[in-house]
Amino acid sequence: MCSSEDNTPDIQSASDGLILELKSAHPISLEGRAGCETWSVDFSHDGSWFAWTMGHGIVWVVAWPLRANKVGIAPESHPKDQSLNCGQTVWGLAFGPRPSKNQALKDKAASCDRKSSRLLLATGLENGVIKIWDVATGQLRFDLRGHEGIARELVFTPNGKLTLVSSSRDKTLRIWDLTQKGKKESHVLTGHKDWISCCSISPDCSMIASVGRFDRMVCLWSLRSYTFIKNLKGTNHKTFYLLASCDFTPDGALLATAAFSGSGWWIDLWDPYTAQKLASLVDCCEMYGQNQISSLRFSPDGLYLAIVTEDRALQLWELGKRGMVMQTKEDRASNGLCCNFHPHGGVVATGTRDGHVRFWKVPRSVPSLSHLCRSALRLSVSTQQVEALPIPRRILEFLTYRDIPDLMVARPDCFTDTTIS
Repeated sequence: MCSSEDNTPDIQSASDGLILELKSAHPISLEGRAGCETWSVDFSHDGSWFAWTMGHGIVWVVAWPLRANKVGIAPESHPKDQSLNCGQTVWGLAFGPRPSKNQALKDKAASCDRKSSRLLLATGLENGVIKIWDVATGQLRFDLRGHEGIARELVFTPNGKLTLVSSSRDKTLRIWDLTQKGKKESHVLTGHKDWISCCSISPDCSMIASVGRFDRMVCLWSLRSYTFIKNLKGTNHKTFYLLASCDFTPDGALLATAAFSGSGWWIDLWDPYTAQKLASLVDCCEMYGQNQISSLRFSPDGLYLAIVTEDRALQLWELGKRGMVMQTKEDRASNGLCCNFHPHGGVVATGTRDGHVRFWKVPRSVPSLSHLCRSALRLSVSTQQVEALPIPRRILEFLTYRDIPDLMVARPDCFTDTTIS
């Protein structure tokens, strides 16, 4: 295992859409070998921290924004940065929510451990163990044990509570309450027949979506009763062979999934309340073909969908309007594996197979008043409740996202000035 000094990342700046690139300083003997991949990247919920799995069991946590100079990240100018040695390949990571002031006062009144108010980072390892770290000190707080396969995806609930959902190659989802004292037990969700490659939590914390890598299942679970709700079906495409990723829009009214059949990869948009497939975002035959979609994420404002494929670091799509608005240059030598938006927007981070992280400048758009109204309404109102409203059909279709055009194929006239050649 490399020392922390050997793994200090280099930071490079670039023009156009690429803002910065972090390159892990692995020894030459380890370059290009299995274990150096960046499987996961994440920003803290307030945007002040960034973490990435830099390969060979090391997670680097840095204060945001980063500062570029000729020699890299200078330790003396970034005293809060942490290098966490997990001892195993790290597949997933997630920042825990920072409790609100009101919650902190409640915790103090209840004589809880003061350390519980610290910002936490969860890391999922190859042996199934989930390690919980204190971001401020870089100290290991405790381990979560139960998974019998790789802990692939970790997600904290967006309601500010210390509830963690993990998915694993052992075909299960586990829900952990980190406020429990003593032994950390979990609720186990079973039903998938093969690896679970990704999971996502709806913004209102009512549902969990999970996709099975090889079992062709897109499952919805109740986060309130810990029970199975439904399996999404009804696609017009051929039978699923692989399912890669999923994500909810910030209002929870749409769920995007990436899937593969014999004809190639595509992205479906679903209504999670009705299990209806609303649209296919791209024409898989013309755009992706055999290029694997590794990850997808909606922007914090819900206007854009970031897509990472094996031959490009990033593609950015605008829902319902022009189609693709940004595309990075083809780069098969550095296959993309993951992506995540900064919570304030404007920047998206992508991780690659060679252990690097790139930060891209993405468009900043002022959401329309109609979009803001829809987002505010759908955050607390289900599709069935919207359908019961006495409103015109056109407004109903807008509120339920049924006005998104199907098969949005990129054309030369749909690119904006942010396109990277």
